[in-house]
Amino acid sequence: MGLLDTILGRSKPVRPDLDQLFAVPSAALTLQAATGLVPTGLGSVCFAGVEGSAFARVRQDVRELLDADTVRGGVPVEFSRDAYGYTWLLARQAPEDTAALVNDLHAVNTLLQDGGFGPQLLCSLVGFRDDRGRALALVYLYKRGTFYPFAPVPGGAEKRDNQLELEVRAALGDDLRVEQDLARWFPVWGAPGL
Repeated sequence: MGLLDTILGRSKPVRPDLDQLFAVPSAALTLQAATGLVPTGLGSVCFAGVEGSAFARVRQDVRELLDADTVRGGVPVEFSRDAYGYTWLLARQAPEDTAALVNDLHAVNTLLQDGGFGPQLLCSLVGFRDDRGRALALVYLYKRGTFYPFAPVPGGAEKRDNQLELEVRAALGDDLRVEQDLARWFPVWGAPGL
């Protein structure tokens, strides 16, 4: 970072730290104890799609890696595209095996990053629910290296349960690197895995 950057108030971007994802299984235990939210076994990775053979090869590598356990009864990964043109990969594991789900999400992020597509990575999320029907996603912002909670209000309306999000932030402050800038807590309406 140079003098001009300092004068103009620019800051050096945070380097992604994918290993932060490995804190999610212990955070899930804290979350369950504090709020009653339990993992659903669903998680997803969102990235901007890119055309070309190099990206197609990385995408195929991701599919082969995560679908390797389908012969033992595992569920194949699903790719989808949202209304904004972003690609989502949905991974499934047993709800009690959050560590395996996080391993899958980490592997996808790593393959894309190592393939030169790190700038296309947007976020990863892990889904949670409680017995009252509340849903929550712990969203990992790739470019910030931080997490935030996203809790849509049940019923399909695009409204957020801000109270639950703030409750989760307080509960997980010691477990995860929580994004401090609330303006960066973007909604992920209709995200696979939520």
